[in-house]
Amino acid sequence: MRVPTMLSEVDELPSIQLGDYTLRFELEDLTPFGKEVAINELRETPEIKAQAVEELRAMLKGQDELVVPIDNDDWMVRFLRPCKFYPKSAFELIQRYYQFKVKHADMYLDLSPSREVNIFKQNILSVFPNRDQLGRRILLLELGKPWKHKEVTLDEVFKGCVLFLEAAMLEPETQVNGAVVIFDMDGLTMQQAWQFTPPFAKRIVDWLQDAVPLRIKGIHIINQPKIFNVVFALFKPILRDKLRNRIVFHGTDRESLYKHISKECLPPCYGGTVDAPRVQGEQWYELLLKCDDEYTAINKYGYIKQMEDYRNKKSKKK
Repeated sequence: MRVPTMLSEVDELPSIQLGDYTLRFELEDLTPFGKEVAINELRETPEIKAQAVEELRAMLKGQDELVVPIDNDDWMVRFLRPCKFYPKSAFELIQRYYQFKVKHADMYLDLSPSREVNIFKQNILSVFPNRDQLGRRILLLELGKPWKHKEVTLDEVFKGCVLFLEAAMLEPETQVNGAVVIFDMDGLTMQQAWQFTPPFAKRIVDWLQDAVPLRIKGIHIINQPKIFNVVFALFKPILRDKLRNRIVFHGTDRESLYKHISKECLPPCYGGTVDAPRVQGEQWYELLLKCDDEYTAINKYGYIKQMEDYRNKKSKKK
């Protein structure tokens, strides 16, 4: 079965059953709400969309080293939406997206859910099954008490985030409405804080600011102890205004959080009232595993020769 936003073919749409709830990726066309946001915020009309796709395709045809699914309109749209359908901006985003993968080939080479089971078993990384009041996906990272830093590295956390956001990029509704991220830092220790290094901070910031083809609409820090100031000091100097202004510190002030993410969209552990099951890391892993072929397809594109050069160098070192 061919799903427009996917690069691979599937026998059936990936989903898993959680009691009475079905956990799945939302690969359908835009909802009425999403269509309204697309028009009002992204300039998305059939005419602008068609013209932008053709202009972007023409730009990509001149890139001999860059391998992309040039005949796939839906693939083009996933980069055009965060750029408000300006083809030149989308073209530059595509270049940065794949250049980042080359620069950090140690993270991206053959990246797929089946190779990253540990991060999901640790259950510190999850996506809420529901969206927030503005139709945005909600990604939760718990890097305090639940994080056993000797068992799972920050590099693995990063890979898990990449896997989630690659999946989110398949959803038209998420392409338009974007995503928000919650960092729950409750119980962060000095030993955990020392795991954050300047190179890690730079990679995360470069990724979020320049290489993620998704609208990151807010980053919310909750339950942070004073030691978190040491961690944030690594990130602060390299943040540009746009991203810095989207980072909000809430501490334990839930009313502050609710101003950004509605109480009705949060689970009871955060004082919310959402009527949806709490999805465990291993359940997300089960769903992502059903999309393993999609990640294989994703890995076939980009600056392939440079990625293969890295693979060969890595093999020789062994």
